[in-house]
Amino acid sequence: MTRVLPADEFVAQMRSEGARRYHDRHPFHLRMHEGALSRAELQAWVLNRYYYQTRIPIKDALILAKSEDPAFRRMWIQRLRDHDGERAGEGGLAQWLRLAEAVGLDADEVASCRSVLPGVRFACDAYVQLVRENELVVAVASSLTEFFAPDLMSTRIAAWEKHYPWVAAAGLEYFKNRVTFARRDSQDAIAFVIRYADSAERQAACLAALVRKTEVLWHLLDCVQAATSPPT
Repeated sequence: MTRVLPADEFVAQMRSEGARRYHDRHPFHLRMHEGALSRAELQAWVLNRYYYQTRIPIKDALILAKSEDPAFRRMWIQRLRDHDGERAGEGGLAQWLRLAEAVGLDADEVASCRSVLPGVRFACDAYVQLVRENELVVAVASSLTEFFAPDLMSTRIAAWEKHYPWVAAAGLEYFKNRVTFARRDSQDAIAFVIRYADSAERQAACLAALVRKTEVLWHLLDCVQAATSPPT
């Protein structure tokens, strides 16, 4: 970017660049929504995606530590509560383990992360590193794939209910909650980014962080797809 974009242009560019790279277009996701995944493929995705889920509260804690504004911290800390819960057995991580059980996996084995693919681990750790190494506004911008999460979650819920009826309805609790939470979170994050991405350089860095986040999500699916595809 060579000039500071007005807020509406900046947001439009973020949405456009993010949408065309978002992982809802990945062949693995398309097959998931068409009902074409085998039980083993679905299980592999749930197991490996859990590692990404565990990185979310870590990156959010890093973002909290970058801010000296109590109002921002009060707002952002809700994300930690959403994923970690107020007590054991609550929150998004616990809900994901119930999803793991619903698809036939052992929750303790999934929680151990012992079987996570190396490429998935590398990509998710790189996301945490991106947040750790960048200034606050750029770190916040990396979370803005949340723009697209509510629609994806709604599509996923409908697809799983239709095509994978063997998955207990209680296992879909995480997806259902994220429809609401991701919409709230993206509104909070974009308001912050609009306010503090106050130079062409910061706007460009925010856009680059969003793009990098889409690459992390895409690479995760590449790894799962490669590991589960039958040999040719």
